[in-house]
Parts: sequence; structure tokens; C-alpha cells
Amino acid sequence: GVVVQDMNFARGTTSGVEGAELFARLRELDPQLPIILITAWASLETAVSLVKQGADDYIEKPWDDALLLRKVKNLLNARARAAARIDDADLCGLLFASAPMNALVRLALKVAATDLSALVTGPNGAGKEKVAEIVQANSARRGAPFVKVNVGALPDELFAAELFGAEAGAFTGAKQRRVGRFEAAHGGTLFLDEIGTLSMDSQAKLLRTLQSGELERLGSNRTLTVDVRVIAATNEDLPRAIREKRFREDLYYRLAVIELAVPPLAARPDDVMPLARAFAQMHGAATFSDASVRALEAHTWPGNVRELQNRVQRALLMSPNAVLEPEHFGLDAGVSESAPVPSTIGGGDEERVAMEQALARADFVVADAARALGMSRQAFYRRMKRLGIRVSRDVSSDD
Repeated sequence: GVVVQDMNFARGTTSGVEGAELFARLRELDPQLPIILITAWASLETAVSLVKQGADDYIEKPWDDALLLRKVKNLLNARARAAARIDDADLCGLLFASAPMNALVRLALKVAATDLSALVTGPNGAGKEKVAEIVQANSARRGAPFVKVNVGALPDELFAAELFGAEAGAFTGAKQRRVGRFEAAHGGTLFLDEIGTLSMDSQAKLLRTLQSGELERLGSNRTLTVDVRVIAATNEDLPRAIREKRFREDLYYRLAVIELAVPPLAARPDDVMPLARAFAQMHGAATFSDASVRALEAHTWPGNVRELQNRVQRALLMSPNAVLEPEHFGLDAGVSESAPVPSTIGGGDEERVAMEQALARADFVVADAARALGMSRQAFYRRMKRLGIRVSRDVSSDD
């Protein structure tokens, strides 16, 4: 069975304190008991905290009976699959051999067994989208749409039309009805990448739909209901952005019910060669010399998995035969190329250093540097502005 517990069962209070105490008591009696929390907005933060402590899901007042029933069914189905091992899961082609990634995938599969929102964090190019795909593929929503949106690449004025849709004539150039990404993802999962780059105005619009499950297309007064699981991703420090008044705290708690932190490739060296060999096999047979293995394992991979894939592709093009040497990857056999490029503005911020390294390697062509780090040019420029990075010469490139 499943326990559906009200967080606010005492009169005259909406703090959720009594609900938290009851939850703790239930967990003492049965650590494996499936629990769904019913919460008022005032106790949402407490409910999210309890989910992180082991509650299975939550629903807000006033609740929809059909939604509550679906959550109960999903939880029961998920519990039936909970004994499944990683070997039995759909990993969507993700390759790993390291302990950090093993732990991350296990957590992602636990998240998949719920219908909770999740926030995937980690540096650019580390594989955040792949983790989101694993959650979708192993959830009750598998087979339903998985819709991806890089919100960091969306101009602020197009955010609402892209996410919520627009009627013909709603704005200049809108010649026909446009179905928004929320509608397209109905019944499935909406993956919002670079969520930390959203303006406060766009954050407010997103929050309203997440709270109500409802939206209106631009140019329409008809309210549509959507059933969508949202998984967001960012390489930003969102708690810091909240302190700096750049990100809404209430939106953060909506998105970060569970955080899936993808470690940088430098933190999981056991994954470097399995990934490199897999990338090479995609394009034909190749052999890695001992020197190239040492060089690849010594490199610190500021561009993470995406950089590794790009370097393997480069090596396959540069090699005159099937043996790959360090120089084919653009690496030195003795000293790793990853020594930091001297900062032009001082400070030891890892993000700043990675961006300056990418700029230097790209001969200060911003579009190429952004591509190497798996970012859109607009997002790269925004981060340059925020971090105070200036190039010594203004070089641009048309994609």
C-alpha cells in the first residue's frame, strides 16, 4: 500500500512542522513505507526537504484526484521495478566505468521510479542531457515525448511563445498557430537546459505553469492543462544566484526536488579511455598508443566528455594510419596541454579559467570557443559579461 500524508493536519497552522514530525515517526516504524505528502504552499519547502530525506512524492493543495491517483499508481509500479539493477536499465548509450558515475546512475534510476522534478547540475559537456534521458527512459513516462529546450539560446522576448505556444497573429511573424514545448511534451518529460540563464521575467512565467499545470498560448485566453515532468539542467551555482537575486528561490525549490550532480570528467579518470575507445569505434577501428593513453589520462578535460569526443574525432582525421598518437589529439606526450591559460583578470574561478582556456585555443573566436564547451554563443557571451572576461581583440565568426 501507499500512505498519503497531509502535512498540515492540525488546525490553525500551515507550517508543516507537525507533518514533518509525523513523517519522521512513520519512517521509524517502517523505513520502506511508500509515502506521498499533501502540502500547502506555505509548507512546500518542508515537503521538498522531506522528499530529500526519503518521502516518495508530494502533491499540493488543492489537489486533483486524478493526479493523486496517477501518482499512487506510478509509485506502486515503480516499487515493483525498484529491485531492477543497472544491468537491466536503459542507460541510453551512456558509457562509464567509474564509481562516481555508478552512484549517479543509481540515483537517476531512483528518481525515475518517482514522478518528481529533478535538477541536473554539472559543467558543460559532462553529460547532463544523457542523465535526463535515463530518467525518462526508465520512468512510467517512457515512450512518451522527451522534449529538449536550450532556454539559454532563447531570446527573452521569444521565451513565452517557445514554451507556451502562440496563436496566429499573436506577434509579428506569427503566421500560423505554434504549439509550445509544454504542449508537445504532454504526458512525457520537458528537459530545460541552461535554466540558470533565464531572466527573472521568464522565471516568473515558468513558475506559474509549474505551480498550476496550466498555460495559455500567446494571443489566446483559453487555458490548457498539461501533464509534464520537468527536468532542468544548469552549470550555474543556483544557490549563489539566489543570494545574488538572479534566480527565484521558489522556482529553485520547484525544480530541485532532487539534484543529480554530474561530476566533471577530470573527477572520473576511469571513464576517459572507455569513452575514448567507444568514440573511436563509432568511426572505425583504431589503436591508441601507450603515449596517447598517458596523454589522455593526464589531460584535465575542461570541456569534459564533449571535448574528449571532439579530440578523438580530430585524432582520427589527423592520423595517417590506425595508430593514434598524442599529437593527433592536439596533446603533448610529456606535459598535459591543460595547464591553465594565464588569467587576464585574476582570480581562480574554475568557470573563468575554462572559458579563457577555450578562448585561447580557439584563437579568440567566441563562436568556436563556445562550441568547444558545448554552449550556445549567446550563453557564452552572457557568461563572459557576468565574469568580466574581455578578449584582447574582438574576433567574431559567423556560424
